[in-house]
Amino acid sequence: MISNNNNFIRVNADLHMHGLYSSAVSKQMIPRVIAQQAPRKGLHLVGTADILHSKWQQLIKEQLKPTDQEAIFAHENKTKFILQTEVEDNNRVHHLIFFPSMSKVQEVKEAFQNKSKNLDSDGRPNILLNGAEITQICLDAGCLIGPAHGFTPYFGIYGKFNSYKECYGDLWRKINFLELGLSADTKMADRISELHNLTFLSNSDCHSPWPNKLGREFNTFLMQEISFNELEKVFRREQGRKSVLNVGLNPLEGRYHKTRCRGCLTFFEPKDALTLNWRCPSCKNFIKKGVDYRISELASLESGVHPDHRPEYKHIIPLSEIIALAIGIKDSWSVKVQNEWKRFVSRFGNEVRVLLYSQYEKMEELNPKVAEFVQHFREGKIKYVPGGGGVYGKLVPPGETLEIKEFKEKQKTLGDF
Repeated sequence: MISNNNNFIRVNADLHMHGLYSSAVSKQMIPRVIAQQAPRKGLHLVGTADILHSKWQQLIKEQLKPTDQEAIFAHENKTKFILQTEVEDNNRVHHLIFFPSMSKVQEVKEAFQNKSKNLDSDGRPNILLNGAEITQICLDAGCLIGPAHGFTPYFGIYGKFNSYKECYGDLWRKINFLELGLSADTKMADRISELHNLTFLSNSDCHSPWPNKLGREFNTFLMQEISFNELEKVFRREQGRKSVLNVGLNPLEGRYHKTRCRGCLTFFEPKDALTLNWRCPSCKNFIKKGVDYRISELASLESGVHPDHRPEYKHIIPLSEIIALAIGIKDSWSVKVQNEWKRFVSRFGNEVRVLLYSQYEKMEELNPKVAEFVQHFREGKIKYVPGGGGVYGKLVPPGETLEIKEFKEKQKTLGDF
């Protein structure tokens, strides 16, 4: 964390993740391991994940320590955690919630108790209330609430509604943030003018503590200290507190960025998908509408016009994926890739410093090929096979061409993306 003359600190924060009691989550996703991995990514503050779940609460109490800030727990290595969870409402819209204290966690849980069948069987529970009803309960407890991964087709607010105001009803003015999700960035989201007053969050929503997931998206906040009250001021952009940087994947890597068949993974132009009634003529599977097209449907602006408060959005590629690309290994989880990742992080302090700030010559001393590919990343020379249909996009090294499977047998090259 870096201080300035106004007693503000710059805090790198990843505020959305899930613990091992949520479905499809690594068994290593426990507070102690998250805390150990966070500084290696360059994170100072992370979400507790799944704090409504009783067994997860017990792990938090066993592996972390309370601080003088009721909403904040800390690990012995100084990684801070803020009380956080994600819930699903009766429209299948997901909401991100931050709590001011453990007593308020219990208060909200009691209010949800008779409206949920899986509060203690799934870290991300289903609540049989609509968005406005959930919001009222959270506001009464002094919590902060807003849409999680707002553009995700299945569970994002814009997958179900044409305006976030429809979801939150008369309480829409109490919503101060929206989480973008992996398939969108601020340039895309700011085409929707109703969002211009909201603070955008870029969080990982990770299910694993390893380097290609934890902190793959994060925010840099200007705060005076790490506390619930300071975070609330950041979301409201009050008294100089604010978000000064969003960092995340290029949306082309997101699982739902482009319109694509979920079966054979053919890409479709939206007009063709509409004509086909969203059914693939080849495999008869469902064609999933891409986030880029959904935003076009909602947009009031031809291109993203950023409000004055909107910070820079910096696209990033996880270092382990860059290393895998550089040394020609497909699996970024391989021992060889992870060992090289550890060497670079140990040398330069954390992953953010390697990717954004370390000198090329010093990286070259460790591994010339990896240094070359980090430089390719910085110069925007790494291309993508776009993600879509629930499949992440793929990285393609400079100079390599790859054809894209598209409807009507029309082939596109990566230069089109």
